[in-house]
Formats: sequence, structure tokens, C-alpha cells
Amino acid sequence: MKKTFTVRLTLEDGTVYTGKSFGAAIPAAGEVVFNTAMTGYPESLTDPSYKGQILCLTYPLVGNYGAPRREEENDLLSFYESASIHISGLIVSDYSFDYSHWNADESLDEWLARNGVPGIFGIDTRALTKRLREKGTMLGKIEPEGTKTEFHDPNKTNLVASVSTGEVKIYGSGRYRIMLVDCGVKFNIIRNLLRRDTTIIRVPWDYDFSGEDYDGLFLTNGPGDPKMCGPAIENIKKAFGDDRPVFGICLGNQLMALASGADTYKLKYGHRSHNQPVIRIGTSKAYITSQNHGFAVDNDTLGSDWEPLFININDRTNEGMKHKFKPFFSTQFHPEASGGPTDTDYLFDEFIDNIKKRAT
Repeated sequence: MKKTFTVRLTLEDGTVYTGKSFGAAIPAAGEVVFNTAMTGYPESLTDPSYKGQILCLTYPLVGNYGAPRREEENDLLSFYESASIHISGLIVSDYSFDYSHWNADESLDEWLARNGVPGIFGIDTRALTKRLREKGTMLGKIEPEGTKTEFHDPNKTNLVASVSTGEVKIYGSGRYRIMLVDCGVKFNIIRNLLRRDTTIIRVPWDYDFSGEDYDGLFLTNGPGDPKMCGPAIENIKKAFGDDRPVFGICLGNQLMALASGADTYKLKYGHRSHNQPVIRIGTSKAYITSQNHGFAVDNDTLGSDWEPLFININDRTNEGMKHKFKPFFSTQFHPEASGGPTDTDYLFDEFIDNIKKRAT
């Protein structure tokens, strides 16, 4: 077994947890959040929506299936949500230095170390999660013995700019042209769209696409405060001026809300799990969804032409919105997720159907 050393996790309220190291032996700071999923840590660690955050996994045993090989299809890594790790640090209860999986290429420890991301294990993650639920999301820092660092609030910077593509990229050669505004897109969103006869034009978060030729506009997930994305919001406002279909996911939902004149706010500790129940407004249908967001749309501020599309059954927060007359809709959850049920995958079909209707 690899030699470990003592590491401290310190929260901004002064709470200190002491554990053992794995991954990179360097300090890190960020916003401490928790995820309640039982599996899927390679996908979570490479989700750009976690940029700047120290992630606590509540499932007790982590690392037993290692890290997947870096196989590509359509210029996308097949078993990851992006090309790199985006979390600032990882917190687990029990780390397995021994791993076994048909698809494993290296250990989680090796993967983290190679990417310069520290990990800490051997602390009571249940106690940490309870504290975050009571106090709300807090800043924190990981300090291996003999090192020091300062607290850092990632939400004071434009995190979207740091995870968006820096150039226009084209995927596929399908019939329907999708303008995809990359605010930190998860690869599985692109995969889902490519399966539906599309050509995807992936553009930077602040790209002015108003003069471009496309059939539908897609607004992706991403990290941080949506109000930091002023140029994107202005571009979406212009897009609302015509009838080309729009579909937003996660941060895309919040950007649509802001572009429509509604407001957003920061949640106490966010929604990050694979088991969030939502209900579609006007129906009795409930869905189990995957989520990762720290901000939400304020339903009470939606304009007269807009209405909620989904509501979270647990806390009644907004889980999507739609325009009453135009083919614009969004979800706060992730219909592309494959962590368990994929029963909201049909929303991609609704988006494409909206494009087909406009084309006829």
C-alpha cells in the first residue's frame, strides 16, 4: 500500500477534520460540497460544473474500480464527462488502494496525482455532510502536513470562462444544425444529440451566434453563479427574438431565466445526487433525476409568458421552465445522465421534434 501522511480539512467556520492523504500531495482550497451518488466518481470528477469545488462523496467506499481508460469516440472521451478533472480536492470516508474493473486503466490515487488534485480519506463524511446541511455550503481547504493555504471563494470569479471551449468545434454531420453554447458541457450531452441526426456547432460561452445558420439553440450546464455570464445572457435575449427552438440544461436553465427577466439565487447546499425526485407540472408523472447545481431559478420572478416545467418534490425548487407560446424550454436536472434511470432522455426528442415542426 502507498505510504500516506496526515492531512487537515478546515472549514471556514473553524471546524477541522484530520485524515490521510491520497492523490497529489499539495494543498487546495475551494467550496466544500457533497454528492450522494453511490457510483460514478469518474463522471463527477470530470464534470465541469464542479469547477472550484472540494467534493465530498457520501458513499463510504471509493476507489475500488479505479479510473477508466482514455478511449475516444467522435473526439470525445468515452468514459468521462470532459477531458480533465475539475474538482479542487476530493474527500472520502474509506479509500480503496486496491482496484479491480474490466475498464480500469489506473487507480483513482494515480489519476488524481497525475492531475495535481489532492484527496483526503479516513474522516467521518457523515458528520461533514450533516454540518454542511445545517450550516450550508462552506469554503474549505485541504492542507497536507507541512503545508499552508488560504481560503478561496470560486464563486467570485467567472468559472464558466475557465471551462468553456476556446474555439468553435464541429461534431457530426446530421440533418439538424444545433448551436451549442458551451458553458462547461458534459460529453454525454453531445453524445445524446449526435444520436439524433444532428450536426453540433460547439461555441465558446460568450460567442455571438446571432448571425449564424442553425436550427436549434442548446445551452449547456456549467459551474458557478449564472449572473457572471453577462455576454451569454445578452446573446440568449437576442435568440428569444425568433422562433428557433431552445433547450437549456442546468446552468442553461438559469441563463434562460435571467435572459427572460427572471432572477436566480444561491441554494443553501445545492442539489448534487442521482436520486432527486421531480414532477412535471400539469401531470402526475414523477422522475428520478441526476443533478449538480448550487444556484436555482426563482419561480416567483418568472414573467407572464413563462411558467415552471418541473418542480423538485423535496423542496419545491424550480427544475425547469418553458415559454407559453414559443418552443423554448429547459431543465435544472440532467436528462443526459446515465447514473441510473434514463427516463428523462425523452426531452432530447422533444427538442428535436420542436426543430422538425419548425422545418415543416
